[in-house]
Amino acid sequence: MNITNFFERDLDKLIEEINLFKKESDIWKTKEGINNSAGNLVMHLLGNLNHFIGTTLAKTDFVRKRDEEFSVKNIPREKIVSDLYELKETIKKTLPQLSQEDLKKDFPLQIREQTFSTEDMLTFLLAHLNYHLGQINYLRRMM
Repeated sequence: MNITNFFERDLDKLIEEINLFKKESDIWKTKEGINNSAGNLVMHLLGNLNHFIGTTLAKTDFVRKRDEEFSVKNIPREKIVSDLYELKETIKKTLPQLSQEDLKKDFPLQIREQTFSTEDMLTFLLAHLNYHLGQINYLRRMM
């Protein structure tokens, strides 16, 4: 299994989680002591992956608005799922095009003033996706 397959698998799990919310409005709710709703975590993942994989590697025209990822509310489930499928397609088209040599090169952007290989950055992005996927699963079960 390659990294593209892991992203596909985990984005499919994220889509499943969003579709498992019984009430669409619960996607945007939190419980006491929890700052971000499942919806905002998904918006954050969409922004993050569309920026680092889409804009940076695939050269899409996506422009990230990070602050809005945590403040926007009540995006319809259908739109969220559609955006996740679109992101999945971007990843499926982009990552297989990277050669082993490309993966060893420095990622085009620094993260917190650090330089990582493209391969390490993709691993970090996958871990980040899974961290928030677990949070979203927990939030859904709490609702």
